[in-house]
Amino acid sequence: MQPTISPLFKTRPWEESLLKWSGDATSHYDFVKNYWMSKLGGQTGFDTAIQKGIIEPEAMAMSSAGFSGNVADASAKISGIKGAAIELVLYEKVGIGRGGVWSNNPWLQELPDPVSKCTWDNYILMSPNTAKANGAEHTDLNEVQRAKKVFSVKANGTEIKLPVLVLPGMHDEVIAIAVGYGRDKGVGKAAAGTGVNVYPMVSKDANGNAAFYANAEMTGTSETYDLAITQTHHTFESKRPIIHEFTFEEFKKNPLALYEERKEELSHFTHNFDAPHDEHGAAAAHAEAAASTGEPMPAKTATGEDWEDAYRKNGTLYPNHENLGLKWGMSIDLNSCVGCGACTIACQAENNVSVVGKSQVLLVHDMHWLRIDRYFAGDPSKPDSIQTLFQPMLCQHCDNAPCENVCPVNATNHSSEGINQMAYNRCIGTRYCANNCPYKVRRFNWRDWNEADCFSDNVYEDGRRDDVNNDITRMVLNPDVTVRSRGVMEKCTFCVQRLQGAKATAKKQGRTMKDGEARTACQQSCPTDAIVFGNVNDQESAIYKLRYEEQKERVFHVLEEIHTLPNVNYLSKIRNADVLQSTDPEKESHEASHKEHA
Repeated sequence: MQPTISPLFKTRPWEESLLKWSGDATSHYDFVKNYWMSKLGGQTGFDTAIQKGIIEPEAMAMSSAGFSGNVADASAKISGIKGAAIELVLYEKVGIGRGGVWSNNPWLQELPDPVSKCTWDNYILMSPNTAKANGAEHTDLNEVQRAKKVFSVKANGTEIKLPVLVLPGMHDEVIAIAVGYGRDKGVGKAAAGTGVNVYPMVSKDANGNAAFYANAEMTGTSETYDLAITQTHHTFESKRPIIHEFTFEEFKKNPLALYEERKEELSHFTHNFDAPHDEHGAAAAHAEAAASTGEPMPAKTATGEDWEDAYRKNGTLYPNHENLGLKWGMSIDLNSCVGCGACTIACQAENNVSVVGKSQVLLVHDMHWLRIDRYFAGDPSKPDSIQTLFQPMLCQHCDNAPCENVCPVNATNHSSEGINQMAYNRCIGTRYCANNCPYKVRRFNWRDWNEADCFSDNVYEDGRRDDVNNDITRMVLNPDVTVRSRGVMEKCTFCVQRLQGAKATAKKQGRTMKDGEARTACQQSCPTDAIVFGNVNDQESAIYKLRYEEQKERVFHVLEEIHTLPNVNYLSKIRNADVLQSTDPEKESHEASHKEHA
């Protein structure tokens, strides 16, 4: 534990208050430090632990480990539970924390749930079969429509009403509701009136259980309620494979299946699968000419014929992109991503991404630069067949970006380092770029985050305002990142402020940048290290080795057949166990059918 900020006012943490009241004049920091120094052998051991960021305990001898639980007693209690057809499970949401401790944090309220992709509410989770049997049938239309049927649930002597959200993979005899919502006293605006309080039905039974009820009763009502679900935003019908997935057995039979398929499907483009260089027509032709003469040739300026030739052969308007110096790229491993959303929140905090509230999310005005798309594979009517896959989706920083050539004022353009960048003060808000982006990762400011009118209730009844313009609230903003105003388009920048900072540090020290010295916020926050970022022109970098050497057989780019030339790649999903294969006969067996329910 290290202190991150000094107290803003003459206040003290609650831990320090406890120490004062107990008669201990030690500061909280010194109290914690002294405790761990006694455990780690003094100042040296403490400093080592701080440097490493982890304490490695001595390995426990296996002979000294024992299990004290009464398995037979627990088994008897489980088998003795008899109830109605529906069992109710109460759970804690990933976003708002244990018991809703973070429910007043609007970042976390607006973070889509990893599986349901719903924001700002709790609801009754139910399987498609159970929904159909109870009059809330699961259909594509039901998924797109925001109005959900409201059901009444009675358990433990308490009855509540909540909307139903149908979720494939749920057991047919189980429903689930999240706790931590419905707070209405002593809370801020983010938590007030959000969801329904489920705690009145919570009490321990004879077995000490407080989160499971075997005899819940459920009945439908004539009411509906709007749920703000982001999974159906920015979707369109397409037969193109968005995700590549294999079972482990399939992968072992032919590890190069995806690599060979990509080479065949993209053979009509001038594309190098084994190096980051010469991926555009003019550059490739220039290199070929140099090789034929055996001598290096000076850089060639593109002529009108070069532009026409590049477009005719490679479908690009940019024949003169040079792949020299720094060229930033990112790799995301679908095997490692667990959909937790840490990257989404880290990006929001780092880049001053606004919170818009439930009403705006319902209008598809959510602003997250990095979203996590959730896909299901399997038969919705068979819960055991359902497999879930997560795919982080951000600006792909395409070298042949469709957004760049439609902007009438050149507000979005390509940097010399491969970054698709925005000039906010040049943007006039036509939204042509968002319309032309096949990845749907651009966000338009419908509200004025700079003036903090994102919440409709920013003015209290007595006229007081709770704006981000007051000095305390503005401390949430990163001073290295521009706060965008109304009418401006924005999107992922590869945390360019961090890249510039790392370059400035290296320049001051008279050296070149080292691999890993510049880390994006999403990469830094990922708990499973699913994201790798770096200079793809550096053959010693982790991103180069991953993309072109160590994992090249798993590499793919989303929608690469339309030749956008993304600088973000993904590593295909390899499942350890066989799963239900595609129900679509048009797809090959290694492409599991992932449906977005939209």
